Amino acid sequence: MTRSDLVAQLAERFSQLTHRDAEFAVKTILDAMSAALAKGHRIEIRGFGSFSINRRPPRVGRNPRSGEQVVIPEKLVPHFKPGKALREAVDAQVPLSAEPVARAAKAPAA
Repeated sequence: MTRSDLVAQLAERFSQLTHRDAEFAVKTILDAMSAALAKGHRIEIRGFGSFSINRRPPRVGRNPRSGEQVVIPEKLVPHFKPGKALREAVDAQVPLSAEPVARAAKAPAA
């Protein structure tokens, strides 16, 4: 689902909201969540999940093209942990056949 799909569903479900009002509501919520995470706060939506900030420590990596070592600085990245209700709802809706199928190993050519 994209942001525009969410706006369209909100406008359709709540007839008193115009498309522009639904778009404004979604933008306001997402902006508030982004601002809270940027300040280091944790966001918890009961029954859905929680958003927090994880710290990735600095490390030494390699440039894949030249092979030389590169220092990668510390990063703060957003992290989402789904709630129990969301995990159970997704598990109940996904058929077992949707699991990825392992590729069969090809026999070496003779």
